[in-house]
Amino acid sequence: MTAATFDPDALGSLCGLFRARVAASPDQLAYRQFDEASDAWVSYTWAQVAAEVARWQAALIREGLIPGDRVAVMLKNSVEWIIFDQAALALGLVTVPLYLDDRPESAAYILNHSGAKLLLVEGRFQHKKLAEITGSTATLQHIVSLVAPDSALVIWSTRFVVAADWLAAANNTPIPERHLSPDLLASIVYTSGTTGRPKGVMLTHENILRNVFAASGFADFGAHPVFLSFLPLSHMFERTAGYYLPMLLGAEVAYARSIAQLANDLQVIRPTVLVSVPRIYERVYGRIQDGLATKSPVARMLFNLAVRVGWRRFEHAQGRASWHPELVLWPLLNSLVAGNVTEKLGGRLALAISGGAALSPDIARVFIGLGVPIYQGYGLTETSPVVCCNRPGDNLPSSIGKPLPGIEVKIGDEDELLTRSRCVMRGYWQNEDATRELIDADGWVHTGDKARVDAHGFYTIVGRIKDIIVLNNGEKIPPSDMESAILLDPLFEQVMIVGEGKPYLAALTVLNEAHWEAFAASIHVDPKHPLILRDPKVIKLITQRVAAHLGHFPGYAQIRRLHLDLTPWTVEEGLLTPTLKVKRNQVLERYRAAVDAMYADFAR
Repeated sequence: MTAATFDPDALGSLCGLFRARVAASPDQLAYRQFDEASDAWVSYTWAQVAAEVARWQAALIREGLIPGDRVAVMLKNSVEWIIFDQAALALGLVTVPLYLDDRPESAAYILNHSGAKLLLVEGRFQHKKLAEITGSTATLQHIVSLVAPDSALVIWSTRFVVAADWLAAANNTPIPERHLSPDLLASIVYTSGTTGRPKGVMLTHENILRNVFAASGFADFGAHPVFLSFLPLSHMFERTAGYYLPMLLGAEVAYARSIAQLANDLQVIRPTVLVSVPRIYERVYGRIQDGLATKSPVARMLFNLAVRVGWRRFEHAQGRASWHPELVLWPLLNSLVAGNVTEKLGGRLALAISGGAALSPDIARVFIGLGVPIYQGYGLTETSPVVCCNRPGDNLPSSIGKPLPGIEVKIGDEDELLTRSRCVMRGYWQNEDATRELIDADGWVHTGDKARVDAHGFYTIVGRIKDIIVLNNGEKIPPSDMESAILLDPLFEQVMIVGEGKPYLAALTVLNEAHWEAFAASIHVDPKHPLILRDPKVIKLITQRVAAHLGHFPGYAQIRRLHLDLTPWTVEEGLLTPTLKVKRNQVLERYRAAVDAMYADFAR
């Protein structure tokens, strides 16, 4: 049964969606994941998943949990994540997802703030830091681990229990039937906290279900869609687009083993749908560029020709360009160049969805030119999350596309993007002030994103209103596009532009170590010298390299000073969110002395 077969009003809830899918296709393949013990991929049908959901429901009932209680999950993407979520939802419980690699203090804050009564962990990775995560949590009744602790590791908490024992103890526990209303709270999803403490976004069953149905119509997913899931399910983008949406479609979801093994998993799974953030495409783009650097001039010429002709072909298909004689070259270029790239992505990819942050138009152009069908969208955790998306027949890669059905979007004061729909959250958990700040009296969400809309209805994000840099001459500069342009150069791993209230822009940069060593060799300096990154000659040459990437920006939007570093900004240090967004305020504070030094001449 397809998405069109189901009615959101009849389903009523996310567990209603699950029950309908199980009833419609019980023997159909639902999930696939790699089992390390057997060193093989294991498959699960919808009926098998439903049987496991019932077992987990019994265990949750035995805990004495009642509707509205919060239960937290800290697992990698897996069928167990789905089983736990569905068991909790069917009992009227509220799922609180945690990032697998979040810092202990952040995880502890979320557990305390949400008042979670149970925590499900993977084991292995978390056992060593469970004391830091749960030591001060008063509400937790049990910490359930999928994996038994290593014999050398002492589990300090009497609340700790291994999942197999926990489930076995609940055998024969009767499961009550609970009728859930669509406006029942389904999940509290904590924002990544780029500007402070994470806020708990309260999403109802209806919020998420409506968003899933709206998103299901953006494209023809095919008769037997296969998703490869690797973005964390603790993020609403993956949870909606990579979990609930495939459930509605009756699609198969395979869980990637890790980001490091993603290239191999793409070959094994051969997905038709890929949901990703720009960082993945940026990494692939970087590898392509590294490979091209070792190729002959003829090979590089063929590659660039393939991208140019492929892009022309795309623009012609979109109705934005007329036919051109170069298009006759596409079959040959596809065979010689583009096909090699698409085959590395599994060879069957029909939809590559990008969201969570802005994708560089230059990177999108390369991939689309090579035949990788990328569609950029936009959303917020607070909107369940998708607001806008490009479509196969209506795709402007430099934009976030057009609003989904049933979702209102408009441009407000300061060119702020506003949105309103039944997908908008109930509010922030225990934070009414923040709720009122985000959602006005008419129900419009003030996204904080500066946007514009063209004559064809395509919306484009210009930048974050609060991130806009205002120079001392009044010029206003959104830094994100400039940072994306610089990051196209593989020498740079991370970049953050600064300059608020200053006479010119400067940038904090983290260099890619391998590319730095190659660059250092090319200019005949020792890359290991302790002071080499402060050498005026090196800084001048790299500043010129940055300028080459910013030539199409206005004259005032140029980088005059650089701070070079080789130490990456990490989640563990609190400089990145778990979704790898830069915490600008924290980075600025960490590098305050370096920033001051870049403006020392101005200060005098």
